[in-house]
Amino acid sequence: MQLVRVYFQAAIASEVGITNLAMLPDLRVFKTTLKVPTQNNKLGIGEKSKCKKMMKELYNTDDSFFKEIDQSIHKNCRKLQDVQTYLVQFQNFSQELIMLLSNMMKLKLRLPSFFKSAIYSMTEKTVSQIFTKNDYTDPATLKAVVAVRKYAQKLGFSQDWITKFSYQVIMLAKKEPKPKDADVKS
Repeated sequence: MQLVRVYFQAAIASEVGITNLAMLPDLRVFKTTLKVPTQNNKLGIGEKSKCKKMMKELYNTDDSFFKEIDQSIHKNCRKLQDVQTYLVQFQNFSQELIMLLSNMMKLKLRLPSFFKSAIYSMTEKTVSQIFTKNDYTDPATLKAVVAVRKYAQKLGFSQDWITKFSYQVIMLAKKEPKPKDADVKS
């Protein structure tokens, strides 16, 4: 999730032309920790490519994931005043989405991580239900579904992107403890 936030902030910096690193704390930490040089005297370009490369290597993220983020930022962040609103909307969207998915998939999330394809297909099915199913009995679930749909429409994210994003967050949250030596011997 940290790398996703860094990518968002780098894309915003390059799109809007932000030059003050204090406005983008995650990007500042990323840039100083990894000593990423500024390219073409413009903040965000080098950081964006470095973050993209890292996410591809670590999580096998494809180009369509980044392309959709870039399109969303281009559509929603035209001037400096739009940046804070956009970041708050994305934060609210991701929190609502993950809470909703964890509530809807509660038993299925207990599967071991080596069932990656099954977890992905269940995540895909649940995201599809969020956008197509309208007969929820729980009012809290219905409220969360409506909020996720509105944020997705406002931010311009497709169901496919939301599925990929959710799957990555779920897999990171499922990090299982490694067996101890005593457990292995017995």
